[in-house]
Amino acid sequence: MVEKILEIQNLTVSFDDFKALNNLNFSMDIGELRVIIGPNGAGKTTFLDVITGKVQPTTGKVLFKGKSLTKMPENKIASIGIGRKFQTPRVYLNLTVRENLDLIINRHKGIIPTLFRKVPVAEVRSVAGLLEIIGLIGKANIKAAFLSHGEKQRLEIGMLVAQSPDLLLIDEPVAGLTDEETENIGSILLNLAASHSVIVIEHDMEFVRQIAKKVTVLHQGSVLCEGTMDEVQNDPRVIEVYLGISD
Repeated sequence: MVEKILEIQNLTVSFDDFKALNNLNFSMDIGELRVIIGPNGAGKTTFLDVITGKVQPTTGKVLFKGKSLTKMPENKIASIGIGRKFQTPRVYLNLTVRENLDLIINRHKGIIPTLFRKVPVAEVRSVAGLLEIIGLIGKANIKAAFLSHGEKQRLEIGMLVAQSPDLLLIDEPVAGLTDEETENIGSILLNLAASHSVIVIEHDMEFVRQIAKKVTVLHQGSVLCEGTMDEVQNDPRVIEVYLGISD
């Protein structure tokens, strides 16, 4: 039996009288890449907020590798192997691409020690490997401020991987990107899925088709359906939710 990396059981998150998540049940296997889609207001952001500890559930459980995350602080959740990338890139603009990655890998976790210490060979190799993964070897010594939006997205994915999480949470990574940049991000995520479990929140259906084997559709805070992209797109419930069409 394949071990579950994430299980969400009967999860409800209420803000006053509004249920952002409503008795939601969800699970995914170790080594799986899962894409979450849904219309605006479906609960996708709250879904990630609960997993990372930013929001506490009203009722229900979130289990990571069988361990409950309830009431666990955000920094503790990050330290046990869950990493999150937000929609807007969060990189250090005044540092080079290489320095951004080295800062995350550096055990001292400080900007000044990172910039002025001698970098161990193992870390240099790690940075080099990350630069190759995200396709930014040729821009390693350029300040992040001069990268395109798509390159900043790739850099932040590299910074996330540098934290060595087991589960990557990626929020709308291709919003505002060109077709070429979108394809680059897709290739990176598919490569990462060979060694990580990955959840991607996305609206771009062509991108979802590029990367997804299994798609989960959220609607009004609950799982509406799950399946392949073809199955989901042809599901009458999904068509009604997205297009307002019903028989």
